[in-house]
Amino acid sequence: MNKILILVVEDDRPVRNLIVTTLKTHDYKYLTAENGTTAIMEASSHQPDIILLDLGLPDMEGVDVIKKIRTWSNVPIIVISARNEDTDKIEALDAGADDYITKPFSVEELLARIRVTIRRLAMLGMGEMQDTSVFENGDLKIDYTAGCTYLKEEELHLTPIEYKLLCLLARNVGKVLTHTYITQQIWGSSSENDIASLRVFMATLRRKLEPDKNGTAYIQTHIGIGYRMLKV
Repeated sequence: MNKILILVVEDDRPVRNLIVTTLKTHDYKYLTAENGTTAIMEASSHQPDIILLDLGLPDMEGVDVIKKIRTWSNVPIIVISARNEDTDKIEALDAGADDYITKPFSVEELLARIRVTIRRLAMLGMGEMQDTSVFENGDLKIDYTAGCTYLKEEELHLTPIEYKLLCLLARNVGKVLTHTYITQQIWGSSSENDIASLRVFMATLRRKLEPDKNGTAYIQTHIGIGYRMLKV
């Protein structure tokens, strides 16, 4: 049995059964909750490793569940919702969700997102993201102490803003970061001008990280929402 414990928060029985069957088939341990109140209680008492959360719950909004859990826990939260507007995704991600899957979804997609989250948990557990001075991802290496970045052992010449962006993405590898979150972290504000500047800096950073169009992609764009560094 997989040691990862997943809390499934879903009031729609057929969807809940699909998720539970998928988890059971792949040997994940799981708990279920049909409303926000139960979800918060289960998260508090059992401390799951991952939460799969629907937004449209009968007693409260899923975003409020995220905000409540975030007052005491950084457990990864993957939203699974029929709401596909960018504003809904941004609200959930800004509240503290780590990822967002839109219904209807495939079992393969769900399992892939869970695997990405587990890899991120493993990296956190080993301290690679916070406690060491060097970050490595594929051919990319960041030496935090020296403030230098290397691609295939060749030093990249990044501007201060590009370097800050890269470090922010690296410390949250596998997690979708919204435009608002990134601009707040980089510039301390989140105006339209800041977001426009972010797009420009991100484009130049990607050209340096991904000089070969058919090469490794390190940064994934979520149009209208934000960016994610991929674990390669």
